[in-house]
Amino acid sequence: MLIHDMYKRLPSRDLINGELAQTPPAVYTSSGAEHPAGSPFWRLSLPHVCVATLSAVLFGYHIAVVNAPLQFIALDLGFTGNALVQGMVVSGSLLGAFFGCAISGIVADGLGRRRSFQLSTVPMIAGACLSAMASNLEVMIFGRFLVGLGLGIGGPVTALYVSEISPTAVRGTYGSLCQIATCLGILGALVAGLPVANIPGWWRACFWISVIPAALLALGMEFCSESPRWLFKKSRLCEAELEIERLWGGVHAKTAMIDLARNEKPDEAEQATFSELLSVQYLKVVTIGAALFAFQQLAGINAVFYFSSAVFKNAGISSNLIASVSVGIVNLLASCIAAYMMDRQGRRNLLIWSFSGMFLAMAMQAATSAFPALAAINGYFSLCGTLMYVFMFALGAGPVPALLLPEIFPNRIRAKAMAVCMCVHWVANSLVGLMFLDLLEKLGATILYSFFASVCLIAAFFVRKNILETKGKSLEEIEVALLAES
Repeated sequence: MLIHDMYKRLPSRDLINGELAQTPPAVYTSSGAEHPAGSPFWRLSLPHVCVATLSAVLFGYHIAVVNAPLQFIALDLGFTGNALVQGMVVSGSLLGAFFGCAISGIVADGLGRRRSFQLSTVPMIAGACLSAMASNLEVMIFGRFLVGLGLGIGGPVTALYVSEISPTAVRGTYGSLCQIATCLGILGALVAGLPVANIPGWWRACFWISVIPAALLALGMEFCSESPRWLFKKSRLCEAELEIERLWGGVHAKTAMIDLARNEKPDEAEQATFSELLSVQYLKVVTIGAALFAFQQLAGINAVFYFSSAVFKNAGISSNLIASVSVGIVNLLASCIAAYMMDRQGRRNLLIWSFSGMFLAMAMQAATSAFPALAAINGYFSLCGTLMYVFMFALGAGPVPALLLPEIFPNRIRAKAMAVCMCVHWVANSLVGLMFLDLLEKLGATILYSFFASVCLIAAFFVRKNILETKGKSLEEIEVALLAES
């Protein structure tokens, strides 16, 4: 028997109470579904989204936590001047994140979104403690690896959870909150690193601080709702309806359940396999998702975050730590603007504008570094170009992929497809983190920045050709539209 038919037989709350609930006038969507007039009340789901974004705070914090303290960590642990080893300290978490991503789809489908969040905090807390207590390079790298393992599980789950519990009208804004949280984490790490030059061993405190949001995430998820779409997929229909009432309000629960049932397929209850992602039905959308994350990372954004202090120093900026903090502030401000624009301008437009602006910013830096006559003002151009690049990144290329991909992936493959795409994200991220300083020394800024600019330009054309606008559509409507295209 189909889950659709099973749901029809369930007693509703209004029948249990012996009377029909009063519902507002109905309207019809393009998919033919009857909907109560008005959107679900966004304040009901906001606390759950805020708890989930603690995972994004941790992501941002651990991206930048070694930025300012890196030279002091190198001094204490004995690898001063070794650019490759410094890259390994930065990339240790990225390698762990790859393995975390690889299993995140299985974990999210098996345990559910809430328990997956809680599981992700275990290696994050353990790794942070090891890094804080490290007395040699090996312990530091292992600690960073464990942190990355937790980040790798938490990243895809955050994107899944936020997209699945968010009302359609504010899904873009809620998705942007993840980017804002990432910015706050980055900024927090940069601020936490300010005393590192004056207080011996302060870099250890920077790692201890990260234990706090990880513990809050684990505790907060005890009080959050499970994803109704995951519960529905597991045939736990009564629980799914209860969670929808908790997240969106009782008046929208039955309509949402009917939408889920209408898009249900006979084989939906079975677990999707990774091999299915290569089928004709899903290959194109998974390839688009993986390409978006590859463009996002190969455009060079994390080179800015990981090594901004070193880059500004080489460019002649005396106060490189303040320059790095300014990067974090610009990132945060642009992310707030993106949150406002996401459900107004749409995902596709923001991506095109973002990659185009990033291209101009990187091209400017490549051009100024190519002419020795501009050496006297190269530092200021480097600062302005970097700030412009970060602003344009945070406007679209930063927040949109993690929001867009759970929207365009069908429910059946959503968790595993996100896992694959996030693996691509972390591989590209690791390559940039491991090789950037070495390539900067060998190739010079002009060639490296020209490469990043080229990636941004190609990405803008790729988005224009391949990305479907999802603004204002429910996840079920998007799935129907994509299946019709295929």
